[in-house]
Amino acid sequence: MSAGTPLKERLAQEIDKLPEDRLQEVLNFVRYLLSREQMARKKEPEMDLDPAKDPILSFIGGVSLGTLAKDIDRELYGE
Repeated sequence: MSAGTPLKERLAQEIDKLPEDRLQEVLNFVRYLLSREQMARKKEPEMDLDPAKDPILSFIGGVSLGTLAKDIDRELYGE
């Protein structure tokens, strides 16, 4: 196998050397790489903000408390 051999061909030759039980790992890794590529191509993530489908969304704003972080340093560390 020379350095001039196309990369896909070299990869196929190396995969042929693997035992059958290791091929699933290779397939999983290739699928992982492909899914990362697909996610990188998406411009905007799909956001389905429907309160009927997500009960947390219907609760947002259900409680009115002031700023929770107000005076947090005093609460944590004292005066």
